[in-house]
Amino acid sequence: IVVGVDGSMTVARDFGRCARDAGLEINFIGVPKTIDNDLYGTDITFGFQTAVATATDALDKVHSTAASHHRAIFVEVMGRNAGWIALHAGAASGSDVILLPELPFTLDSVFAAIRERANRGRRYSVICVSEGACPRGGDKIVAHVDPTSPDPIRLGGVARWLADQTEDATGVESRYVILGHTQRGGGPIASDRVLGTLFGNHALHVVLSGARDRMVALQSNTLTDVALDFAAGRQRLVTPDDPLIRAVRDVGVSFGDA
Repeated sequence: IVVGVDGSMTVARDFGRCARDAGLEINFIGVPKTIDNDLYGTDITFGFQTAVATATDALDKVHSTAASHHRAIFVEVMGRNAGWIALHAGAASGSDVILLPELPFTLDSVFAAIRERANRGRRYSVICVSEGACPRGGDKIVAHVDPTSPDPIRLGGVARWLADQTEDATGVESRYVILGHTQRGGGPIASDRVLGTLFGNHALHVVLSGARDRMVALQSNTLTDVALDFAAGRQRLVTPDDPLIRAVRDVGVSFGDA
């Protein structure tokens, strides 16, 4: 039983293939676990809702400072390629701008959203930013490169860059907060504990059924399982037509992509 995200599922799939080529039969059953919620084949992974709760709490806390000091505060959350944490935490916290890796932004659109709020007497803004968000036609902000790591690119710094650009262009005092690994720790919230229990139980039933090389999943609020090969090596990204994007756009939230 393999607990993890696409990398873990890919290793399990490939290990199983190698084992079969060597004349061995090893059955792998996957359980989706990642804060990024980007595992293909399931609507949700356990760990995600806890990370969203942590990010939402941080966004709530900076709101009062932004309002009292008339600032734009950029809060950088995790999400290299998939913006699920930023989308859900931004929506839950009532952020004024949400920037995702899947929707490249323009600085002019971000500035316009902040200025438009100021023109309506809202002299502050809270902006939720995925670490992988990048300007249209530009590159993601890289904090540093570790050539000794199998994953050498370390993203980070887009919130600081945006705060600097915003203050220079608009005159609005701007600050940034990078949540980093605080999103990955702490006790899981109740819904994640329940989801982990459901996934673990379903994985056991899949094993007992004799099914091979499957991954448990939640689809349309129903427990199911999919072929391990279907989930391995792929990422589930936010799509422009996601219902939550439509919902927050309708209440005036900017994604910086106009």
